[in-house]
Amino acid sequence: MNIVGIAACTSGIAHTYIAKEKLMKAGQALNHTIHIETQGTIGTENELLAQDIAAADVVIIAADIKVGGRDRFEGKKIVDIPTHIAIKSPKALLNKIQAELGI
Repeated sequence: MNIVGIAACTSGIAHTYIAKEKLMKAGQALNHTIHIETQGTIGTENELLAQDIAAADVVIIAADIKVGGRDRFEGKKIVDIPTHIAIKSPKALLNKIQAELGI
């Protein structure tokens, strides 16, 4: 499964990066291609490329705040979750998404 996403929390520091790390590790462990952008106090990091978005099967928004650039994902399946879901059970999340998409 090709996954792109955004991680962002209210302070833009801890949970943003923990959510990204957990999603990346889970995705790699489950043999998915995954790219996660962070939006925080120091701005946007690891900005998603247009070709990654185009190839994505799903977009995961792991955020506790409003994120910028959602219009880039028009026509894509978007899964909105709070950061704590990505942190506590990232593999279960990815398995559930994969089952729902039938990929």
